[in-house]
Amino acid sequence: MIVHPELRRAARHARRTLLAATLLQGAVTLTHLAQAALLALALADLARGETGRLPVLLAAVLAVVATRAGLTCGQRRAATRAGARVRVGLRDELVAHLGRLGPAHLTTARAGAVRTTLVDGVEGVDAYVARYLPQLLITLTVPPLLLVALAAIEPSALVGLVPALLFGLLAPRAWDRLLAKRGREHWDTYEGLGADYLEALQGMPALRAAGAVGRVRERLEERSAALHRATVAKLRVSLVDTGLTDLAIQGGTVAAALLACWSAVTGSTAATGTYLVLLLASECFRPVRDLSREWHAGYLGASAADGLAALRTAEPAVPDTGTARADWQGPPQVRFEDVTFGYDGAERPALDGVAFTADAGRTTAIVGPSGAGKSTLVALLLRHRDPRRGRITIDGRDVTEYALDSLRRGIAVVSQETYLFHGTIADNLRLARPAATDDELVSAARTAGVHDEIAALPVGYATVIGERGSTLSGGQRQRLALARALLADAPVLVLDEATSSVDERREADIVRELLAAAGGRTILVIAHRLAAVEHADRIVVLNGGRADAVGEHAHLVEADGIYAELVRAGRPHEGAAA
Repeated sequence: MIVHPELRRAARHARRTLLAATLLQGAVTLTHLAQAALLALALADLARGETGRLPVLLAAVLAVVATRAGLTCGQRRAATRAGARVRVGLRDELVAHLGRLGPAHLTTARAGAVRTTLVDGVEGVDAYVARYLPQLLITLTVPPLLLVALAAIEPSALVGLVPALLFGLLAPRAWDRLLAKRGREHWDTYEGLGADYLEALQGMPALRAAGAVGRVRERLEERSAALHRATVAKLRVSLVDTGLTDLAIQGGTVAAALLACWSAVTGSTAATGTYLVLLLASECFRPVRDLSREWHAGYLGASAADGLAALRTAEPAVPDTGTARADWQGPPQVRFEDVTFGYDGAERPALDGVAFTADAGRTTAIVGPSGAGKSTLVALLLRHRDPRRGRITIDGRDVTEYALDSLRRGIAVVSQETYLFHGTIADNLRLARPAATDDELVSAARTAGVHDEIAALPVGYATVIGERGSTLSGGQRQRLALARALLADAPVLVLDEATSSVDERREADIVRELLAAAGGRTILVIAHRLAAVEHADRIVVLNGGRADAVGEHAHLVEADGIYAELVRAGRPHEGAAA
């Protein structure tokens, strides 16, 4: 009966609507009591052979039933609105927090598990908050008041009612700890299975290529069987809980009925009092029975509470303590000053004392072999993580001084792994700027070298692309992402292997056009092929986490270092993230 703190917190998203649902539930309960009182009067009149007011009493009963129907309809609507507000508020809060956690969080949390918590877990909270909590308040309020009324009518009835009510409310609590344990086990298994299925669906092409579909299917069948066992184990405990409640309700009702009949036989209670005791005793247990039903309806929410709390309270990799806004008047200068960073468990730092400057409004290329630390620099610039030593400044201000959302809005990034959403091409482009005109979409697409291919489609920019842009080639997806980044019009543009899926000749042309069109921005280019960076204003060569050399293409070739070796080898640097 103890409400999980996370579920109490979730209820705050719909306080007023929940209060309205609870009050309406109380009104519904009052109609049951009024019906019981009217029926008691009618039965007493029949027992005495008095039928004069019987039509009036029966009409009143019908009016009460009709009123209850209307109140029940209103209560359900209020509960539905409350549940919807709780779902929306809770999901908005969790998604916003996921945004603050950043990509670093998903290196330890599985996307499928997070999805299960956000979808199924929140759905379970809906039923718990909107149905169970109002009924809990009614159960804690109505039976004690009815006991007081029954004590005034026939005190001896309490001998059977009070122990039964206490047993019905408290006995199931002895199983709460075991039920909570079974619920957590069930939820963990359910969450893990959801993550496995999502991973298998997303990786189906790779599974087919490796001939591993059968093995993965067998593993999923084993996990499904484990979920079945966890569900059955939970149901066993839950049935004991229900059995105890039903035992208390039936036993208490029978005891109250026997005591009422004894009172009637001995003449200590009038007929009206006897019928009131019989009918009100049943009403004492109605809230307890309803509470048991609503508890089972909202049990998924109770099971998911720990997972919701863990997600909501997860600490981001970097603290959002900055207050400055990234309102740069022009393209800012970006400086890396003695930046050192290492991943947990790594033998050596990914970056070790890296220092260079990306001049305002110029193009700076970052090259180097796989594992040199190129993509780590981008992650630090966006503050997905913070350096262990040194600092990064934009426009002369440490990036830690900027509010995270403002900083990240000021930096547009196109990475090697682009993400497009199910929807039209125009919708995907307008994610960067919802108010962008059709002409602006075309201009950005031309610069990214993808307009002609879009125009050749039957419905052009209204073409619906599949999830992750599955109906497009890798090169088309990357160029759409480039166009989207251009529409964002951010003062800093980062191209992290952004054209790796485009053929080499076309890549060089696209990068040149892009750099020409992106004038007025500070651009950082991490390129897969040297042809894409030859014309950069400055090239930074990373090797082993250090800045091996900085200069222009011709100067670096003459220096006969790592960069010259890569040029002579005529091969691209590998684009794996460092």
